Amino acid sequence: MQKLLTVAIPCFNSQDYVNRAIDSLLPGKDKVEIIVVDDGSTDDTSKIAEEYIKKYPDIVRLIKKENGGHGDAVMTGLKNATGLYFRVLDSDDWLDESSLLKLLDVLEEMRDPGKAADLVITNYVYEKVNEGRSHPINYRKTLPVGRLFGWDEVGKWAMGSYILMHSATYRTELALNSGMKLPKHTFYVDHLFVCYPMRLVEKMYYLDVDLYRYFIGRADQSVNEKVMLSRMDQQLKVNRLMLYELDVDSVTDKAKREYLYYYTEIVTQATVSFLLRLGTKEDEQVMQAFLDEIQEKRPVYYDWILEKPFYRHTIGPVRKLPHWFAYPLYRFVYLIARKVFGFN
Repeated sequence: MQKLLTVAIPCFNSQDYVNRAIDSLLPGKDKVEIIVVDDGSTDDTSKIAEEYIKKYPDIVRLIKKENGGHGDAVMTGLKNATGLYFRVLDSDDWLDESSLLKLLDVLEEMRDPGKAADLVITNYVYEKVNEGRSHPINYRKTLPVGRLFGWDEVGKWAMGSYILMHSATYRTELALNSGMKLPKHTFYVDHLFVCYPMRLVEKMYYLDVDLYRYFIGRADQSVNEKVMLSRMDQQLKVNRLMLYELDVDSVTDKAKREYLYYYTEIVTQATVSFLLRLGTKEDEQVMQAFLDEIQEKRPVYYDWILEKPFYRHTIGPVRKLPHWFAYPLYRFVYLIARKVFGFN
């Protein structure tokens, strides 16, 4: 019988923590397919995976490949997935056991095509292990709980609450047919992983469990602020792909299209915030040039953003308020958001 869930674990020199990721999936037993994608590691990542294969040959698989970056490893996992549903688990993160078992119970019911969702949404938790605290993100105020629903039943998204890779479990066939393209050697492609299949999603299911545990704390982590600021070229690259390659304007369902606008807006806000956070005149000029570019290439989307009031925390203030006021305001709001939501 087909496995319920394939979980891809993209790895690059992950020997110090990949055990925890794999161990967190083993309670799913033969309902889960674990694909460890070794993206050109030079440490013992593959040897660790091979030890698991000896113990769990029907559950754990290893794919070794030349280094292509996180997105390329995700795509390798997806192309080799045999499970009914597919999700990604980064090698330094883990899944909660009881939540995983509840997810598998739901997916078991979805073997029936009449009960199947295109996307199953679960909560995630920022785990700041080094600080001894965590911050859960849920969707209780936005999504119906414990049943199938469509876009017409989606409520207003709370600030800081949107569907990340950590909360998304896609029907594998849908993800494969979504035209997803994740560029090689590029960070922050998880936004594209969410948005490409989202264009095809019609039926959703929200399981209100804190499944994904998102580790925050390594100095070399891609979401570490210093690392993110040093990779602004890649943030801009992903932001541009979201703006110009996803073809969101052709999505006919208004609620779905507006959600994809909203998601892109959040990423654009992050780009603006990071460029202003860098604090140089050159970075401020890059930011303004980027917004000018959006206005020229995506005028419908640009107008949609600027029509929103300032309190919705859009890029409007940067365009409509004096720079001497808007730039410090954005830097301040970014610091508050980082403190409240704990995202890096």
